[in-house]
Amino acid sequence: MAAYLIRRLLLVVPTLWAIVTINFLIIQVAPGGPVDQMIAKLEGNNASMLDRITGNNQTDLLNNANSDASGSDNRTGDSSYRGARGLTQKDIEAIEARFGFDRPLHERYFSMLWDYLRFDFGDSLFRGRSVVDLIVERMPVSISIGLWSTLIIYLVSIPLGIRKAVKHSSPFDVWTSGVIFAANAIPSFLFAVLLIILFAGGSYFDWFPLRGLTSANWDELSLVGKIGDYFWHMALPVFAMVIGGFAGLTMLTKNSFLDEIHKQYVMTARAKGATEKRILYGHVFRNAMLIIIAGFPSAFIAIFFSGALLIETIFSLDGLGLLGFESTLQRDYPVMFSTLYVFTLLGLVMNIISDLTYTLVDPRIDFEARG
Repeated sequence: MAAYLIRRLLLVVPTLWAIVTINFLIIQVAPGGPVDQMIAKLEGNNASMLDRITGNNQTDLLNNANSDASGSDNRTGDSSYRGARGLTQKDIEAIEARFGFDRPLHERYFSMLWDYLRFDFGDSLFRGRSVVDLIVERMPVSISIGLWSTLIIYLVSIPLGIRKAVKHSSPFDVWTSGVIFAANAIPSFLFAVLLIILFAGGSYFDWFPLRGLTSANWDELSLVGKIGDYFWHMALPVFAMVIGGFAGLTMLTKNSFLDEIHKQYVMTARAKGATEKRILYGHVFRNAMLIIIAGFPSAFIAIFFSGALLIETIFSLDGLGLLGFESTLQRDYPVMFSTLYVFTLLGLVMNIISDLTYTLVDPRIDFEARG
């Protein structure tokens, strides 16, 4: 198992490299980069902002921006950037240098790889802060939503799926299927809005806070008060996240158990006089849970990051999903690539953990022999 684990860890490096490289090349050649974004902000003759970026005199910049196009060599009509008509070539070069675009593409690429090997993600282009600080600051929100949502979904879906398998085709199986599929049809963001209207002071009750992970007086609360305040803020976002997450895992658990229940070893165990409880949890459970464990990493990553984007926006929670989305719109490349790097690395590690969990659930599985 040790050799297999080492091989999997070594595969993380080329996988990360391929993903980062492909995304780097695609994003670098796409229009609307950070230079274009900054030029668009400066189009309103915002001389003070331009002065801070380029270090030029404010009066000279205003004169350059308002000069007549005819006979003026300060206009950049040949510039490749849209909206750069009111800026001098010197101004654009200063903006390019500010964002590191004064260097060739291959230099930026190898510099990024070297920095990422050292987990040096640099600074955000538009937020003026370290990318690591931004990620660490947003991490508690994403961890909270992802952790509690995944935990609740698994704690409800697995026992429910087992019960549905045992009571297959019974009234319990029918009405629970109707409930979970109806809940699955409700978009999480729409349900989040409904929860706000009903319970967060929208039109009816004002029982839960509308935004944030903690209250303003968090530091003044006792330990018990802080725990209660934390779950008070997380109640509605987590509820909105899990409402549509039960159907898939519940039916996967049910079908997996039904498939195992009708196998020969179960009939043999019954013939030997084993109780149904012993058969279900001593024999069937271990085999049926393998397929469920296989889907855990992808389910966790989906809820942990991408699935929480709309929920973070609706409940004003500054998480990693919202950070990545905002950075994409702004073309904030350091934040974009850093979040992609972290997400990919976490996903690869979760897949390795999934393989290790296989061997814990069923010691008969030997990945080393397969290798």
